[in-house]
Amino acid sequence: MLPVVALIGRPNVGKSTFFNYLTKSRDALVADYPGLTRDRQYGRARRGTRDFFVVDTGGIVEAAEGIGTEAMKQVRFALEDADVLVFLVDARDGLMPDDQAIADRLRRGNKPVLLVVNKIDGTDTAVVGAEFHALGLGEPHLVSAAHGTGVDLLLEHLEPLLPPAEAEAESEAGIRVAVVGRPNVGKSTLINRILGEERVVVYDQPGTTRDSIFIPFERRGERYVLIDTAGIRRRARIPEGIEKFSVIKAFQAIEKAHVVIYLIDAREGVTDQDANLLGMVLEIGRGLLIGLNKWDGLSPEQRERVKRQIELKLPFLEFAEKYFLSALHGTGVGLLLDAVEPVYRAAMQDFSASRLTQILQQCLAAHPPPLVRGRRIKLKFAHQGGRNPPAIVIHGNQTEAIPGAYKRYLGNEFRKALHLRSVPLKLEFRGSENPFAGRRNDLTERQIRKRRRLLRHVKR
Repeated sequence: MLPVVALIGRPNVGKSTFFNYLTKSRDALVADYPGLTRDRQYGRARRGTRDFFVVDTGGIVEAAEGIGTEAMKQVRFALEDADVLVFLVDARDGLMPDDQAIADRLRRGNKPVLLVVNKIDGTDTAVVGAEFHALGLGEPHLVSAAHGTGVDLLLEHLEPLLPPAEAEAESEAGIRVAVVGRPNVGKSTLINRILGEERVVVYDQPGTTRDSIFIPFERRGERYVLIDTAGIRRRARIPEGIEKFSVIKAFQAIEKAHVVIYLIDAREGVTDQDANLLGMVLEIGRGLLIGLNKWDGLSPEQRERVKRQIELKLPFLEFAEKYFLSALHGTGVGLLLDAVEPVYRAAMQDFSASRLTQILQQCLAAHPPPLVRGRRIKLKFAHQGGRNPPAIVIHGNQTEAIPGAYKRYLGNEFRKALHLRSVPLKLEFRGSENPFAGRRNDLTERQIRKRRRLLRHVKR
């Protein structure tokens, strides 16, 4: 699983700016697909040599008598659930009483803490660093999150504090299946139905599952690990820090899974939040099966309405298979579980470069690329760039000018030819490299003029 780094500090110390710099975007864990909403509360940091989840715990404000109990819950949850804590302070404000109160709590924890002094632009860094030494959290790291100053050096100190990456043998782990969805859609009920026993708590109240639960089992000689995740809510519906870390744990489960079963409450229909969360699953790139639960209690008119909602709100998930089921009564659950193993095999298979190039040439023969400024786009060959999700790298000329419609055409044709059932496919386009690019011209100006005179003499 990706480790978790929590950002802690007073309001207006630059946590959001630092968060956006680490994630390289203002859209935390949201893919570039139509109809997806934004959420900047948690995201995936993509700088340095290792990726990790980063959580903004929100500004800790001063209450009537120092740091209030409710405000300090953010720190407590971070101490419990994060792997590394990044404590941000403001160089321009100087050392504040609230900074000291937060530092006192962090020193009593058992998690590694990095003290980051932000907004160092225009300040005397020697004076600032000496002032924050008084917090007793080690050497302050001086940065400017707005401009990226000092962040690379900070990441060099941060990465050794992250837990080591897990090395797990695929054959021993089995097929990992994460059950994901909004609260109270029947995730735990579905897992209990699959297992045939009460293995996880089922209670008719959103938020019963606070952590991801890993449950191994066997079916028809195949080993599986079911992952029951906490229900994921919108930012406005996450009132406490513990809910934020529940979301992160769900994303960690998706990262660790081979196949994701996304459960939708058919009685409520497909919501905007479902589209948002499915976009996050698609961004991570796991095999995806969509289950519409509580289907047996719907009228024919309600069923047609839900099917129309799927077409309108989830057009970017045409490749994902949909299953209509009742987790409570078991209807359709067997068919859903039967689909897991083929999706896993499709996501993990290898393709030869010759086969991928042959498919590419067939696509080009059927529908050639369009003209760009009077020149035809030329796509030459393809090879595999990764598994789970499968990635195909296509080389050619003017690849940066390929229209989105033609990229979708290629993706659909590759999916059909490779039989990628319910598996997202990532296409990467690369231009032909000039082997002489970047080489210096060793001729001096005098030699160039001499050669030009010689050429003119030869022409005469």
